[in-house]
Amino acid sequence: MMSITCHNLDFGRSSCFDLLSSGCSSSSSSSSNASSCFKPRRPRKFSPSTTPTSRRNFSPCGVSSTKSPLTPLDLELAVATGPPEAVEVKHQPKSPISLLKLFEVVSDDLQTLNQNLRTIVGADNPVLMSAAEQIFGAGGKRMRPALVFLVSRASAELMGLRELTKEHRRLAEIIEMIHTASLIHDDVLDDSDLRRGKDTVHQLYGTRVAVLAGDFMFAQSSWYLANLENLEVIKLISQVIKDFASGEIKQASSLFDCDVELEEYLIKSYYKTASLIAASTKGAAIFSGADRAITGQMYEYGKNLGLSFQVVDDILDFTQSTEQLGKPAANDLAKGNLTAPVIFALQEEPKLREIIESEFCEAGSLDEAISLVKSCGGIGRAQQLAKEKADLAIQSLRCLPQSPFRFALEDMVMYNLERIE
Repeated sequence: MMSITCHNLDFGRSSCFDLLSSGCSSSSSSSSNASSCFKPRRPRKFSPSTTPTSRRNFSPCGVSSTKSPLTPLDLELAVATGPPEAVEVKHQPKSPISLLKLFEVVSDDLQTLNQNLRTIVGADNPVLMSAAEQIFGAGGKRMRPALVFLVSRASAELMGLRELTKEHRRLAEIIEMIHTASLIHDDVLDDSDLRRGKDTVHQLYGTRVAVLAGDFMFAQSSWYLANLENLEVIKLISQVIKDFASGEIKQASSLFDCDVELEEYLIKSYYKTASLIAASTKGAAIFSGADRAITGQMYEYGKNLGLSFQVVDDILDFTQSTEQLGKPAANDLAKGNLTAPVIFALQEEPKLREIIESEFCEAGSLDEAISLVKSCGGIGRAQQLAKEKADLAIQSLRCLPQSPFRFALEDMVMYNLERIE
């Protein structure tokens, strides 16, 4: 069977994002541009033409245990036959999705995780522990570990497991530690004073302590990762840490570059955001004993959800205030990091290029650039991109049995889109 290592591909020439399976290996590929309109389990307020929908009255894909995995031929036939016939969908207004309600089905798991995080970081280094506590207690949503628990329980149900394993729980803790470490380092690199409305670690303790705190948490998470003794997961999560560095290098090398292409932006977004989420969801399915067809689809779910989240975050950077964001508004543009709304707007307005390439040297030029991004349709096209990635994420959940855990995974996609409605 031919194995394709996606991380070594030239993304500019061959899009790894469209591979069916994981970022580590794939035995088959499919067109991720296929679109479908599935009947939702309950009404949504989104436009039928642009909003991802899901249907909950079909059977899971033909994989119920590791004894009868889908073959590459099965997957190719599924792609060849295309999506099911579109059905008419009538959407009605619905109250916004609450994360608290969404995570309710794994609330006990998250409570245990919160208790364990302090222990897993360790108390041998009080200053580093205090720095980690600052960001752990800064109001984070715990989205990534929640996704680990949701996929763990959905896939465990598929494989006939009655309870989560200790590996499932440790994976969630490791993922949150890696995410936290990356935030500490990001704030240092971006010289950000606020994170979730609170002072950043380096603002409180200085750059030296912040860097050491991030390094310590990366090292601690790596130690616990090694002790999971699952080579596939170790490789998967280790690649994420490498991806973080690759994303930062790509971003630093393209500041104020108005020729940056959308594909390059998506690659950087994958490295900085989607890689960790994809590894989280795939790793959870691996520990449930699911076969490659299922783990590959869980990787696709996490990858496309992560990309959609990043695009939405980049939109909010233009549409929300500093108070709403918990950090300076339009901060990325001010620092020369060109995101999806800017890339789309540059295709329509030559003047925007002149302003950005001048690095906002004139008074009021940043505000003018923000206005041009909004008036040239950059926000709208970025919204469409976020919805396209969300639709792909929804499609990847079709192989899971219908359950509260799968429904919560679907609602996570919808919650993300509601942030820009």
